[in-house]
Amino acid sequence: MQTISNGYQALGVLWAVNWERFLFPAVMLVCLSVWHYVGSQGFFWH
Repeated sequence: MQTISNGYQALGVLWAVNWERFLFPAVMLVCLSVWHYVGSQGFFWH
């Protein structure tokens, strides 16, 4: 049980130190997904 608790604490430390490294690719993925959805709707086709 203590090992699991220590694992969660380690994940918390990793998140506290590197959250912007995770945030940037996540934002890029969301932007690309939204752009793909908007493009597939045909708004920019003439």
